[in-house]
Amino acid sequence: METFHIVPESRHHTLVAAAYRHRGYAADEADEGARFCAEASRHGIRTHNALKALHLDHLFGSGSKGCVPKAVIEERPCRFPSARIWNANRKLGQSTGYRAMAEAMRLADQYGVGTVSVDNAFHYLWGGGYVMDAAKRGYIAYTNCTAALAEVVPFGGKHPTLGTNPHSWGFPTTDAIGYPIVIDWATSVVAMGRVQQLKREGKPLPPLAAVDKDGNPTTDPNAAVSLLPFGAHKGYGLSLINEIVGAYIGGSLPTLRNRWAEDGDKHTCTFFFQVIHPEAMGAGAFAKGRSQAENVKAVIADVLGHGNERCMLPGQVEAEFARKTAAAGGLLFSAAEIQAFDELARECGQPGWSVAEFKTTT
Repeated sequence: METFHIVPESRHHTLVAAAYRHRGYAADEADEGARFCAEASRHGIRTHNALKALHLDHLFGSGSKGCVPKAVIEERPCRFPSARIWNANRKLGQSTGYRAMAEAMRLADQYGVGTVSVDNAFHYLWGGGYVMDAAKRGYIAYTNCTAALAEVVPFGGKHPTLGTNPHSWGFPTTDAIGYPIVIDWATSVVAMGRVQQLKREGKPLPPLAAVDKDGNPTTDPNAAVSLLPFGAHKGYGLSLINEIVGAYIGGSLPTLRNRWAEDGDKHTCTFFFQVIHPEAMGAGAFAKGRSQAENVKAVIADVLGHGNERCMLPGQVEAEFARKTAAAGGLLFSAAEIQAFDELARECGQPGWSVAEFKTTT
C-alpha cells in the first residue's frame, strides 16, 4: 500500500501559482492553472498534476513558443448562435479550457447545446476535469483536443504521427450514484505522463504500451520513445477523430505540433468543447412513468445488476480518491513528488518542501 504525504491545498496553491507567475503569467492565469492542478491531484490524476503541467510549460509552453503568458482570447465570426469559434492566441491551456467550458454551458442554457472550437491552443492537461466540473453542474459535456506532440504510432505503422488525443465525457449522475460518470481516456495505451510517472517511481510500463527507438515494444519507461494506440485499430480510429476535428478547426500537420520552425505552417493544438442540457434530449416517453433522472438511475442499475454488482463505473476511482483526499484534509503526494515540488519551489524562490514536514496516510 502506497504512503502519501498530505499537503494543505493552500500550500499547494501558493507554490503552483507562484511558479506560473514566475514564468510571466498573469495572476488570474496563475490561479486558474493552480486550481486545475489541485483538481487533478484531488481526484488522483497523478499523470496530469502540477508537476506535469509545469513540466509541459517548460518544454512546450512559456519555455518554448507554444504558450504566451497574458495572451488574450479572440472570438472569431460565426453565423450559428449556439457555436463559438475562438483563437486562443496560445493562452494557457487551463485558463482557456475553463473559459471555453463555461461559455459552452452558457450556450446550452440558452439553446440546449453549445459548442466552442478553439484554434491556436496550448495543452489543457486533463480533459476529464472540465467535463467533470460541468457534469457536477448538471450538464452532459464532451471535449477532445489534439495533443502537444505526435508520439503515437498508428495501427500497422512504425512512425509516430498521432497525438495521445484524449476524449472526455461527463454525465450528471450524482443524484443517481453519488458522483458524475466521467469517461476520460487517452487513445494510447498509456499517456506519456504515465511514462514519466513510472520513471519517477521506478516501475515498469504495461506490455504493448510503448516502443523504443528501434520500434520494438518495451516495458522500460527509460527506453520508451513512442506510444501505441489502445485496442489496435479501434484506438487508432478514435485518435484519428481528434486529428480530423482539429483539421476542421484550423490545426495543421500533427507531426509539426510544438516542433517550431520558420516554415510558414502552424504548430499549435486545437480544442473542441460540447455541452448538452439534459432537457434538450428527453423524449418524455420513459418506461413506467419514470422521470428522466429516474430513468438514468434505472439504466445504470440494470448495467450493474445481474451479477455485475462489483463492476466499476467510469469516474468511480476518481470519486473514491476525492473522498480519500477530503478525509485526509489535504492533497496527496508521494515522496518522489514532494521532492519534485521542492525543486520547483527553489526554481521560483518559494519556501522548500520536505517529506518530514507533512503528515502521511495510506
